[in-house]
Amino acid sequence: MNQGLEDQSSLSADLARDFFRNVYTYMFGALGISGILAYTVGTNTTYFTSLFISAEGGISPVFWVIAFAPLGIGLLIQWGYNRLSMGVLLALFILYSGLMGLSLSTIFLVYNIASIASTFFVAAGAFAGMAILGYTTKTDLTKFGSLLYMVFIGMFIAGIVNIFMKSDGMGFIIACLGVFVFTGLTAYSMQQLKSVATNTDLTEEERNKLSLIGGLQLYILFINLFLSLLRLLGNRN
Repeated sequence: MNQGLEDQSSLSADLARDFFRNVYTYMFGALGISGILAYTVGTNTTYFTSLFISAEGGISPVFWVIAFAPLGIGLLIQWGYNRLSMGVLLALFILYSGLMGLSLSTIFLVYNIASIASTFFVAAGAFAGMAILGYTTKTDLTKFGSLLYMVFIGMFIAGIVNIFMKSDGMGFIIACLGVFVFTGLTAYSMQQLKSVATNTDLTEEERNKLSLIGGLQLYILFINLFLSLLRLLGNRN
């Protein structure tokens, strides 16, 4: 009896280790793709202008496509993963990372590189701390996570409105809320992923797909935490 429990526990631990290795591989891969594209386009006036500036000198329609397409792709991945093959999911994941990188290139026009780099490391430290907390805590974060998602929806709507209002005050409030929301959601998501990782009933294909989605979720949370901190801590050009 005890031997059976030990074997089950060992199997669960091995599955969890493999699952999170895949999750972080996807997450860091996405960060690498986005970072390279963001830096390449954001620091090259020719590339940036050809992509985002129209012949008349205004914002190109391509900018709006790049800005909002990741939302649709992210929803497609998370809601349709059961019907999509692993190859299609991976292609969509790479496309998402690339589009996010192009979108993030705009930060190099607003903030200096030293400020971007230092804020990135602050975000990485905060993210790592909350990820560890979410993985190790025994407290059920379900209700906390649901509340944070409600706040996030409100922030998202307010952010869309503020694109047109261009209110610095509203932008500051959204950034402050963002730091709280995205650090909290990091802990919540890690707890949820831990539950998936230790589930021995999942097939290998299901685990592979869910690890990709986990990597996507953590990537999104990290990017949003980084951008929230950058709005608060970044030094403008």
